[in-house]
Amino acid sequence: MNFDWSEAQLAYRDRMQTFAFEHLSDDVIDRDERSEFAEDLWQRAAEFGIQGLYIPTEYGGRASADIETAMLAMEALGYGCSDGGLLLALNAQMWAVQLPILHFGSEFQKERFLPKLCDGTWKGAHGITEPSTGSDVFHLKTTAEKVDGGYVLNGSKCMVTLAPICDVALVVASTNPAKGKWGLSTFLVEAKQQGFRRGANHLKMGLRTVPIGELHLNDCFVPESHRLGKEGGGFATFNHSLEFERCCILASQVGAMQRQLETCVRYAKERSQFGQPIGKFQSISNRIADMKVRLETSKLMLYKVAWLKSQGKSAMMDAAILKLYLSECYAQSSEDAVRIHGGRGYLCENGIDRDWRDAIGGVLYAGTSDIQRNIIAGLLGV
Repeated sequence: MNFDWSEAQLAYRDRMQTFAFEHLSDDVIDRDERSEFAEDLWQRAAEFGIQGLYIPTEYGGRASADIETAMLAMEALGYGCSDGGLLLALNAQMWAVQLPILHFGSEFQKERFLPKLCDGTWKGAHGITEPSTGSDVFHLKTTAEKVDGGYVLNGSKCMVTLAPICDVALVVASTNPAKGKWGLSTFLVEAKQQGFRRGANHLKMGLRTVPIGELHLNDCFVPESHRLGKEGGGFATFNHSLEFERCCILASQVGAMQRQLETCVRYAKERSQFGQPIGKFQSISNRIADMKVRLETSKLMLYKVAWLKSQGKSAMMDAAILKLYLSECYAQSSEDAVRIHGGRGYLCENGIDRDWRDAIGGVLYAGTSDIQRNIIAGLLGV
């Protein structure tokens, strides 16, 4: 592994960081209070090329980044943008919707969906989790019955990022329940399809600025041209996309941890109690030291996973470890940031609390820690 970034990569990181700082944090405290998604910021991100970061130019992307550069760019995005909900929305669409279309989609599907997703015209959701199955993805209740010209889908998905405002949803359904995971297939369902309904946005503890809700399919006809990959190939599609999603979706939290650390160091120097800066007290300085250690170890794990994927290697184990470790590190550092700031950290007007609420959302919502532990143990044969 080479830890030297090229000048071009560092320049791209700096441009991303500056853009995010100047254009992607408008009114985040007020929008967080209102649980409001920023359509204008989504469009600004698209115009800068964020949604098209890893997509070839022939499909509307910028093709300006390999996976390592893309990870570095998303890290910079997290440093410059303090809107955790917007960051989740961008990452969820890029890695859980666009990437599967790029890797498994037909030429028709790539040409139809990717340009609209890259330019911000459309938003994409990835529907896997269901009310009765949760993380037990191999026993989905949503079915897809083969009919003349396509499939009829029935079922519901829940806890879906961007569901309430999506224009297309990547939906995993069972085409042959008797075959279990080998009977799963994946479909691209457009919001205009009859029988497809988007649920309302849920009020949440954190990540309030990204709409999260349900998808309902009631005798929803999907043409065969909208099946992603082969019938029964849903497990392969799902497995492949989840590996990339685990690798990439939390990269922005590394940048957020860097911003958090700098904020806490600055406050520890400026705030005085008992005749000295509070950073002189071990109860403060030890927390800051721990935040630094978490940040640096998270970076190492992130960069290792990026390197593995750049070499075409499997990263199932490393990606699960990364997602577990990084999400919990961000949550702990966010709590430490609140404690370091004391009463100021508790007040919503300063935004310190929002990182902590968003971080808890990352642990609970973007793949719970216990699920990642189950995956790691399973890969070890336990």
